[in-house]
Amino acid sequence: MNVQAFLHADPVVQVHMISAFLALFIGSVVFLRPKGTPIHKRLGRAWMALMLVVSLTGLFIHEIRTWGLFSPIHIFSIIVPISLTLAVYFARKGRIGDHKRTLISVFIGGNIIAGGFTFLPGRLNYDIFLAGLMDVKIQSGSLMLLSLSAGITVLVATIISIRKSRT
Repeated sequence: MNVQAFLHADPVVQVHMISAFLALFIGSVVFLRPKGTPIHKRLGRAWMALMLVVSLTGLFIHEIRTWGLFSPIHIFSIIVPISLTLAVYFARKGRIGDHKRTLISVFIGGNIIAGGFTFLPGRLNYDIFLAGLMDVKIQSGSLMLLSLSAGITVLVATIISIRKSRT
């Protein structure tokens, strides 16, 4: 583990990373606990606030540039606030199935998939947590395969979850 890589990162990146890891943890707790309880609502609000921080700080991180300063990952910075707003609307209207599907999608897309890509070689989480663990050629191929496998698994699990919630 290379904590120095984190300490030398831009403060916006530090806030982004801390918020993302907290959101991953709190979001996981929310999904594991009973729904509709006061603690579910409090933790859900905390998770949503953290996801907004992650989205907004993400707009100021430009490591990968596809279109000027931005890349495809920046699309999450637009989709997440819209999705969170929709999720609140759905909950207030009693459309709990839509609320659930929206937030599962944000969690999987924002926390799991987007977060997973930050562990690829050349990215900060890779430098902090994985650099030096094994040969770079082996690790790069393994991480790409692992990321692809995880993405497919999450996609299948999401589709199954959505289909089950419709019945």
